Amino acid sequence: MSTAVNRGETVVVAGGTSDSHTWNLVFLQLLLEEMGFDVVNLGPCVPEDLLIAESLVRRPALLVLSSVNGHGYQDGMRMITRLRERAELSALPAVIGGKLGISGAQDAAERANLLQAGYDAVFDDSAGDIDTFRQLLDSLPQRTPA
Repeated sequence: MSTAVNRGETVVVAGGTSDSHTWNLVFLQLLLEEMGFDVVNLGPCVPEDLLIAESLVRRPALLVLSSVNGHGYQDGMRMITRLRERAELSALPAVIGGKLGISGAQDAAERANLLQAGYDAVFDDSAGDIDTFRQLLDSLPQRTPA
């Protein structure tokens, strides 16, 4: 039985358009649910149009894009560019993480490019980044009951 408190916020989790892995998305979903979030897991290979449509309908507190296949940088740049084109989603908090490049961790320039394109945070697949991710989640404002 979980002891998590329902925070009332929804987090959308998705894989990049070219990433067919699911274990990372399940891990994120379980972590987020343990922390009290409602999670909409869109699964792997998510087209940009679906990500945008779900974000417009659900108005999540956070969008999390995860990659394992090493093409997260390219997928992520396309996704955030399309997302930020929509005025209604211009302020939606969005993060990306995982294996973003086939050669390992992103260099400082690529990380800066992702942030400049519209991500609020970029996480690589290092063990220390999970603590930073948890801190980010704790900093999200909680909804007050109506």
